[in-house]
Amino acid sequence: MYIGKSDDLSRRAFIKRSTQLASAGATSSFGLGLAGVAESAAFGATDGYKALVCVFLSGGNDHANTLIPYDPVNHAKYFAIRGHPDPSTGQVVGFNRDQLLPTALVQDANQILTDDIHYALSPWMPRLKTHFDDGRLAPVLNVGTLEAPLTKAQYESGDKTKFPRPQFLFSHNDQSSIWQSSQPEGARSGWGGRMSDLAQGANQNSMFTCINVAGTSVFLNGETAVPYRITPSGPGLISGLRRNVQGSSTASRALDELIRSTDPNILKADYADINRRSIEYGAFINDALARSTISTDFGSSNDLADQLAIVARLIASRNSLGVSRQVFYVTIKGFDSHSNLNAHQRLLGEVDYALDAFYSATLEMGISDQVTLFTASDFGRTLSINGTGSDHGWGGHHFVLGGAVRGHRFYGTAPSVSLNSEDQVGRGRLLPNTSVDEYSATLAKWFGVSETEMSSVQPNIGRFASPDLGFMKNSDAF
Repeated sequence: MYIGKSDDLSRRAFIKRSTQLASAGATSSFGLGLAGVAESAAFGATDGYKALVCVFLSGGNDHANTLIPYDPVNHAKYFAIRGHPDPSTGQVVGFNRDQLLPTALVQDANQILTDDIHYALSPWMPRLKTHFDDGRLAPVLNVGTLEAPLTKAQYESGDKTKFPRPQFLFSHNDQSSIWQSSQPEGARSGWGGRMSDLAQGANQNSMFTCINVAGTSVFLNGETAVPYRITPSGPGLISGLRRNVQGSSTASRALDELIRSTDPNILKADYADINRRSIEYGAFINDALARSTISTDFGSSNDLADQLAIVARLIASRNSLGVSRQVFYVTIKGFDSHSNLNAHQRLLGEVDYALDAFYSATLEMGISDQVTLFTASDFGRTLSINGTGSDHGWGGHHFVLGGAVRGHRFYGTAPSVSLNSEDQVGRGRLLPNTSVDEYSATLAKWFGVSETEMSSVQPNIGRFASPDLGFMKNSDAF
């Protein structure tokens, strides 16, 4: 489990963390750090621009209907569990094999998975199939939260001291937090933020190292790095400063004077300084966005695509923003599919469209090999069904997309299609055999985190056998 630093934070760190909304009573939707100060170890020499984009599937993605057993033997096992009509609605949760033909994945001929299993993507994800076929998409199998490698026998022993496992398994808030930070709900920093701690020194404007488009999340909180919050339409600004109120400039002038005034009280002075900087950065980033253009069509009525569109615009503004390393966080809600897994497929269709549009934007910018997108989620779900849905699970399958990805292959170990095998802990809940630590360390290494720095990003990484899963190009094993 990650153990953070002492709670005896410096005044600067306290101010940075406690004022992320930037100003009381303002419409600002982003947090603000004290800019221009690299309070962490720098990456040193950087090799051009690189960005990581975390797409969080909020609610716990049903991996079994996202990446589906397709070969005849394993599909028959899958359909025996998920192919029964619900008595009240007649809805069938599982996919017939012929429905999967258009999205069947043909992996590298040299790769043989457990039980000679072959997979197909959800029929709602044809674009991601193309990315897999073209070598840009890598599925990573059975990833989940772990404190150390764990077997089924060790799990069932109940000895949590000898065989530690994550706290509060199957809990949304806690497992989301552990996925993002290595700690249950209440964690202070996430691994995206801890990477940003290290990367800040590589950026001229450290404020824009980590950017959150999805609201509150521990993923981008660092020990010194503070996520900059932005909406899909751009940074939130204090409206009273931008226009007259009821036809008069009196209120805007008074607000400006209040914000720019000095105060002998240290906390008030720091708070006023934060407000001043929030105004400056809002104007700065709006100006940078105005100078960047992206012609890629992100469509409409797709919230995830809207979030990724502003990420693409920010990346296009990277030179104006003065950054060479960035970490972004976006999310799509609605994956807690206790019922109506048909709605889950609509969500996967939105993911498919949004990820494809984002990759197209990186191609347009000529940096598709410098931007890597990856998925995360609270947990996977049960293979067994409860009518028309599934329940909270543990391990699940995830995707990594980008020009630097070694695609057209699977990573991790394929689980058995069963409700009670050695890689299940009941009802088809997957016992993860690839840890979030290994998954994130592979991404962090490509991003520029060194072997000696890796434990500051994922403190438990030394407990696992594969600190580099191999799905990134130009990422040699430690």
